[in-house]
Amino acid sequence: MELRNIQAFIKVAELKSFSRAGEQMGYSQSAVTVQIRQLEKELGQPLLERIGKQVKITQAGERFLPKALAVMDAVREARDAVRPPGELSGRLCIGTAESLLLNVLPPVMLEFSSRYPLVEVSTRTALVEDLFEMLRQNELDLLYFLDRKTDFPEWVKVGEWREPAFFVTSVQNPLTGEKKIPLERLLQEPFLLTEKGISYRYAMEQMLAARGVEIHPFLETGNTDLITRMLLGNRGTSFLPEFVVRDCLKKNQLAVLDVDCPEIEMWGQLVYHRNKWLTPQMERFMELLADCREKNG
Repeated sequence: MELRNIQAFIKVAELKSFSRAGEQMGYSQSAVTVQIRQLEKELGQPLLERIGKQVKITQAGERFLPKALAVMDAVREARDAVRPPGELSGRLCIGTAESLLLNVLPPVMLEFSSRYPLVEVSTRTALVEDLFEMLRQNELDLLYFLDRKTDFPEWVKVGEWREPAFFVTSVQNPLTGEKKIPLERLLQEPFLLTEKGISYRYAMEQMLAARGVEIHPFLETGNTDLITRMLLGNRGTSFLPEFVVRDCLKKNQLAVLDVDCPEIEMWGQLVYHRNKWLTPQMERFMELLADCREKNG
């Protein structure tokens, strides 16, 4: 059984396209078609079918795919065993939110680039639903996002880390130090919030809605750095993940408010598509991110 034929099948299954698979592998569309036909002949079962311009995986293909991925993983592990350190190369595209990219990923990126300088790393930032669609279209290798705990059969979750989120304001705000602040009193404050659709804002709004109240911010922006600057100037109150304001809390410039409401639990989660061929660079990045999050609690 030819490894290149197995690899061609995995790529077509990922991309749902013979031509795109060929482009990524450096083959013509006709060459990919020949490889798939050879594999199907050897297995005695059709693995892929074309319906118009769409490519769909057959039931036999669904059964064969995890075995094919396991074969290629074994081949990769064998190559890694004899590859000298530092020779890892290739591309890695990571999807994430801007706040995670700016506040969580820098130490991971620095360590990764130091260890594997030949790997070309790129990032994409967007709303969670848009990032998931990019992952579905194989435009991303990995997705690191913040949300309530989420599990879907389509994704493989390789890590999740609790990320506290809370109401926060300047230490100069009169509410700082008060105990069990009623929601009605809190909502009298001028609020600075991220855009609608951001996971932690949505979770906070759902909590308020369950108690029959809603929030009307005077500023909405996707830039958490601007929100933090406004908070430092004592220009309002916000609801943010701890990692966004960690340094300001340590310096006693901002304070977490003790609000009389349930805790809102958010999780940083790292996933990839279940049909994705796990590359060495994906594995190394996953390991580094896990180490970083464990060290930071």
